[in-house]
Amino acid sequence: MALSMNIVERLEALDVCAVSDAKDSLGLPPAISGLARQSGEGLLAGRVRTVELVEGTPSADIPKVHLCARAIISSTTETVIVVAHPGIDAGGWGGVLSTGAQLAGVRGVVLDGPTRDRDEAVGLGFPIFAKGNTAKTARGRVYERATGEPIEIDGQRVEDGDFVIADGAGVVFISAAEAERVIAAAERIVRKEKAMVASLRDGNPITEVMGADYETMLEDNK
Repeated sequence: MALSMNIVERLEALDVCAVSDAKDSLGLPPAISGLARQSGEGLLAGRVRTVELVEGTPSADIPKVHLCARAIISSTTETVIVVAHPGIDAGGWGGVLSTGAQLAGVRGVVLDGPTRDRDEAVGLGFPIFAKGNTAKTARGRVYERATGEPIEIDGQRVEDGDFVIADGAGVVFISAAEAERVIAAAERIVRKEKAMVASLRDGNPITEVMGADYETMLEDNK
C-alpha cells in the first residue's frame, strides 16, 4: 500500500502529456485519445480497479449484481475504477454509482464508452473520463462479466492494480511492472520543460530554447 501510494503521489506531480511522452520514449503505448473529462476538475491519478461490461443479458448462473457495484465495495482510497465496454451505446456508469463511489473514497472513473447522469457527477465534483455521455440505460443492454480481471481499453491491456493518470489532455495507463521507470522518465521530462520555461522567462529567444534539444529530449530516456 505504501509503495503504491508513493507512485500515486509522484503521478499527481506530473501530467498526462509528460507520462505519455515518457512511455513513447520507452517504446510503450502512449496516451489513449478520445477519453475526455465529463465531470470533476484537475488531475486524476490512482490505482486501477477493472470492470468488464459486455452487451446482452446474463445467463441464469451469473449473480445479479448492479454494474460496477463490486468494484466500489472492493475499492480503497487510491482506487480509480476503469470500465471496459467498447462499442456499447448505453451508460456504463451512472449517478447513483457516482454517489456510492464518492462516499467509498473512490478517486474517479475511466470508461471507454458513454457515461450516464453526467449532471449528477458534475454536481458532486466526481471525476469521470469517458467517450461521451448518454441517457440510455444499461438495463437489458449490458451486464458485468468480471471485476478485477484484465481488460482491454482501445487496444491496450489494463490489469487490476495498474496505475492511471488522466487530465484535460487524455488518459494514460501504466502497468505496475513499468511504473517506476515510466514515472522516473516523466519526471526527467518535466524538469527539462520547466527549465525551458524558466529560460524563456529570462528573455532567451524561443528559437534557441526550443531548438535541437527539444526535438531530441526524449532520447535520454531510451
